[in-house]
Amino acid sequence: MSIEYDLVIIGASQEGIFAALAAASFKARVALVEQPFKDCSDGLDAIFNRTLSHVTHLSKQLEIARQLGVYQPISHLEIQLSQSQVWEQEAKAILAEQNSLATLAALGIDVIRGSGEFCRLPRQAFIIENRKLRSRSYLLATGSHLVPKTIEGIERVGYLTPSDLCRKEVLESLARELAIIGSSPFAIQLAQNLRQTGRNIVLLIEDKQLLSTEDLEVAQLIQAHLEASGIEILVDSQVTQIQQIEKKKWLQAGNRAIETDEIILVGKQQPNIEGLNLEGVGVKISDRGIELNHKLQTTNPNIYACGYLLNHLARYEARIAVKNALFFPLFKVDPQTIPDVMFTNPPIARVGLTEAEAITKYGKDVWVIKQNFKGIAIAQLLGETTGFCKIIVRSNGEIMGAHIIGSQAEELIGTITWAIKNRIKLNAFTDNFLPFTFSEILLSCAFEWQNRRLKRNTRLKRLLDFLLSWLRSFLNKFIKFISNETIIYCF
Repeated sequence: MSIEYDLVIIGASQEGIFAALAAASFKARVALVEQPFKDCSDGLDAIFNRTLSHVTHLSKQLEIARQLGVYQPISHLEIQLSQSQVWEQEAKAILAEQNSLATLAALGIDVIRGSGEFCRLPRQAFIIENRKLRSRSYLLATGSHLVPKTIEGIERVGYLTPSDLCRKEVLESLARELAIIGSSPFAIQLAQNLRQTGRNIVLLIEDKQLLSTEDLEVAQLIQAHLEASGIEILVDSQVTQIQQIEKKKWLQAGNRAIETDEIILVGKQQPNIEGLNLEGVGVKISDRGIELNHKLQTTNPNIYACGYLLNHLARYEARIAVKNALFFPLFKVDPQTIPDVMFTNPPIARVGLTEAEAITKYGKDVWVIKQNFKGIAIAQLLGETTGFCKIIVRSNGEIMGAHIIGSQAEELIGTITWAIKNRIKLNAFTDNFLPFTFSEILLSCAFEWQNRRLKRNTRLKRLLDFLLSWLRSFLNKFIKFISNETIIYCF
């Protein structure tokens, strides 16, 4: 049987649809298999949490409105989570319509509904309802789901998951006392958002510190911000047992017994790969999921995957995987030029090397430039002064990485990412930003780097002192000469 397609994409996830559109733009013959999964979140967590973050941020702005001269007619602010959900669902419906399966079919993409599996080598194909899809390459884009951790007594007592919170009846009856178990950024965002709705939150984290992979100063600041809002954070706390006593749920975490009304369990993300028969076609799977190289190839070089290596940038992966699958596997994922964002309040964004990684790689040739948002005019005007921007550079101004916590961090990190990719040095930031914008903090970082560089370069400093002194002396002599000439002319 001859090869029918250039690329078969398995999974109608957001990254799967994006990959199909990208492949179609190259005039390739593409098939998109829907491959639905029962527990597939398919971006649900991100959209839900981003909507909730926006709503709670608006509520915070209303709370400080009186300081800005805006007087509210109500004395108590209340957030209706179910109404926020309606807004979220409307937005998701509009977005889904733009990239619906019908739209894809109209673009020449062969959309196939249903589920299938790979058939064994050497006749590699994807079988769906007795139909064999033969292709030069295949792309796995099946999305992922959250796997709850196994805890003694949790099934008997009962719990909620992030997926449950997307149901209207759950949101409307959500308890006031909540214990959230999870170390992921999603768990932290969820805790902060639900606290803003007036609920009492206990956040239990197994790691020894909050956000252990982030910059230490960033992690400490967001933890202080969360605790100041009333969230109780218990780090290095592994929940070993859960019991129901009367109408309360009790959690045993180390030597602490915690009482709560409801438990929200935020599990770890795992790829949706059940029933695909990946083992039969030579795709290795480990505890962390599908084994991939930096070209996004699985251990079967004709099968690629996206959305598993870097969950927060699945579209970036999809673009690389499509080019490698259709043509030649030359493109690689570059983790150092990929930003990451957490929509906390204030938001957190980072890209490139951390301070410790840069010092390990470059030693003393590493400078850390840090500026606080409270020194920016627009931050003072809008009451968004919490946070800072930290840029890691070499002595010549080459940017190695950046960490931002503060308003508009998710927008600012894009500029720094662009500079890293194009090897643009920090001094270029001194001429490209408008006043009364949050991007002024990048301008401040650039000026701070220039000042520190001048202080360390004693030879340049002596040269500038000599030049300025000579110019002053020359100007004084010139003024004196002109004055004498004027007096002579008058006589």
